[in-house]
Amino acid sequence: MVQTLAAGAIALFFGFQLVDRLPFLRRYNIPAPVVGGLIVALIVLALRQQDIATISFDTTLQTPLMNAFFTAIGFSASVSLLRTGSAQALVFLVLAAFLAVVQSLIGIFSAVLFDQSPLLGVLMGPAAMAGGPATALAFAPQFAAAGVPSAETVAIAAAMAGIVLGGLVGGPVATRLLEKHDLRAATDAKGSLPTDAVPQTPLDDSAAAAVATAEEATGRRVIKALTVILVAMGIGSWLSAEMKAAGLTLPGYVGAMIIGSMIRNFDDFTGLIKIPHEITDRVGIVSLTLFLAVALMNVKLWELASVALPLIVNLALQVIVVAVFCWAVVFRVMGRDYDAAVMSGGFTGFMLGTTANAMAVMRTVVEKFGPAPRAFLVAPIVGAFFIDFANAIVITTFLNLLG
Repeated sequence: MVQTLAAGAIALFFGFQLVDRLPFLRRYNIPAPVVGGLIVALIVLALRQQDIATISFDTTLQTPLMNAFFTAIGFSASVSLLRTGSAQALVFLVLAAFLAVVQSLIGIFSAVLFDQSPLLGVLMGPAAMAGGPATALAFAPQFAAAGVPSAETVAIAAAMAGIVLGGLVGGPVATRLLEKHDLRAATDAKGSLPTDAVPQTPLDDSAAAAVATAEEATGRRVIKALTVILVAMGIGSWLSAEMKAAGLTLPGYVGAMIIGSMIRNFDDFTGLIKIPHEITDRVGIVSLTLFLAVALMNVKLWELASVALPLIVNLALQVIVVAVFCWAVVFRVMGRDYDAAVMSGGFTGFMLGTTANAMAVMRTVVEKFGPAPRAFLVAPIVGAFFIDFANAIVITTFLNLLG
């Protein structure tokens, strides 16, 4: 178990090095843990194909890492934050949830067309497209248990292709909308805060004591963050077990994510806990990167051949439908203005790939055409965490209907 985690950490840093050095990986926002993990999976495949060695990994820690990440997502799901993003954030979320249902139907059609299980289509649809690698891999065990062969391999193949396609399609969609409707940013002033060099002086005894006190306070905040995450995971595991006993097919993280959200909103209302959200976010990021690296190393690439055709057809249809939906629906519903066009590009990015895709697409557009403050308020609020809740409901519903 520890050796597997160590190998995952090495793969992760190797992924960081490659992403730093290869421009096309940065351009399409391919996550470093995905790069490193897939390279290990390719090495394992080559060793197996050449009858040199058969390597297996102990993925015991994969589940708690996944649960910790989605628990941190739960702590980000603040009702007050959604309200702050205005009614447009709610509209954007409804559009994303609706398209997740459409993605399920497209995936089911693609799978049934080639005499595959309709559940394979749900896995290739919202789990991999709107969900991205983390959600797809998190749900893979439930799909495997429901009879979908090679679930993890299909999940990551679809998710990776979606990330690349989301990066390719989002920018052109936004740019074409801006050009067609002759839209411009409200202002081209980008502004920046002045930064003055602060002279460094040696610390006297009182200053050193203040630094030590600050470090102790930071340590306590870290412990508090870990405590609330572990408490949410503990109660959440009980909740997940109860939901499973009630006959619901759910990934293990759902209970923890729900409890995390409840604790967050209780704290927002009462102020009793004072959760250090910047630290819970970092714990979530660390957990996600290690989870993805370990999960990707264990992907059995030789199992992909049997589902290649439905996967290709599904990807082609998903790209067409998402692009048309953004062009004809998202742009119009979100206001038919400059920000709406930028948001449409971001919507394409995270409905095919990840929130990182969405942000990168929007950054590229605003660097050329000017700032879009409303787009950068609404899209991250929905894409970072609320879509995970809505998407989990969509995927779980289809799992229980078709499983």
